[in-house]
Amino acid sequence: MKFLSLEPEQFRKFADKYPDRSFYQTPEIAELRTTNGWTPYYFGVEEEGKTIAASLVVAKPAFLGKSIYYAPGGPLIDYENTKLVNFFFKNLKNFAKGHNGYLLHIEPYYENIERDRDGNPVEGGFNHKKASKNLENLGFKALSHSDEPKYSFILDLKGRTVDQIFADMKRNTRNHIRKAEKMGVQIRELKREELSIFKKITESTSERRHFLDKPLSYYEKMYDLFHDRGEVKFMLAETNATPLSAAMFMTYGDEVIYLFSGSDEKYMKEFNAQYLIQWHMIKYAIENGFKTYNFYGIQGLPDRNSKDYGIYDFKKGFTSTETGRVVELLGAYELPVNQLFYRLHQLFSHIKH
Repeated sequence: MKFLSLEPEQFRKFADKYPDRSFYQTPEIAELRTTNGWTPYYFGVEEEGKTIAASLVVAKPAFLGKSIYYAPGGPLIDYENTKLVNFFFKNLKNFAKGHNGYLLHIEPYYENIERDRDGNPVEGGFNHKKASKNLENLGFKALSHSDEPKYSFILDLKGRTVDQIFADMKRNTRNHIRKAEKMGVQIRELKREELSIFKKITESTSERRHFLDKPLSYYEKMYDLFHDRGEVKFMLAETNATPLSAAMFMTYGDEVIYLFSGSDEKYMKEFNAQYLIQWHMIKYAIENGFKTYNFYGIQGLPDRNSKDYGIYDFKKGFTSTETGRVVELLGAYELPVNQLFYRLHQLFSHIKH
């Protein structure tokens, strides 16, 4: 095996065909990161002339001049292949250590335990304990938080028609969709110059629900990077020119991903536009051959006592026991690259906290 640097298009060629690929592992995200001071690198492992693992890694000075190395949504590697994992990460650690790094942070787009629609482990389902064990044996530490959600909710579209998916939904969800249609709610894709409409809706939603919204410049940059590739859509639900709800979707690989959204609180119960916008994109996914509709993050495993349970329940309503499931990823891990600076960073972070 050989550990080597890749050109961006070499990396893209591998990533676009990788089964567990993530839009976070793309040259476009690398370009987005450079606007915030990150430096991108592309690494791969080659065996008998074939690339068998690869990763976008970005680096940025973060503590006393030393840098964090970060693989968002990656690396793209078989985490249960102990020999490959050891080879890749030992070489990556050595590179980071030799280039002013003190910490390696990864967030694999790789499932941990197979779970059903209610978040329970599936009897006889897969359990990738060996993957996390391989990382821990290399000195990686599991983190309690991550930039990307550890738990998501997905709708399996494989082999299913629009009519089948609609019939499988919860009755209330179907009724909300029909009501929105009868009320004359229309769905359309926003142009770049209209993204301020999207931003206005997400901003008011973030203030109401107390989460941090992205700046308009982020949405514009994502549009610039992904729209011409057909990999991002900003959708608006409206009636009589009144914006009701808006959502951002990534259409990458085999899945449509529901990433960000917001709704005007004044019209939510009257028009149910947030349901229709999801149904519009589910139909788009089926008609364009996508295998999965990813409702993206839920706050931990389903818990009726959680304040965020309604988010999971909303997403669950579009599925049946056969089509919906909770996805649990491995989660975020960090590996000390320079022990002295890592310990100093831990100490200062503890004192600051």
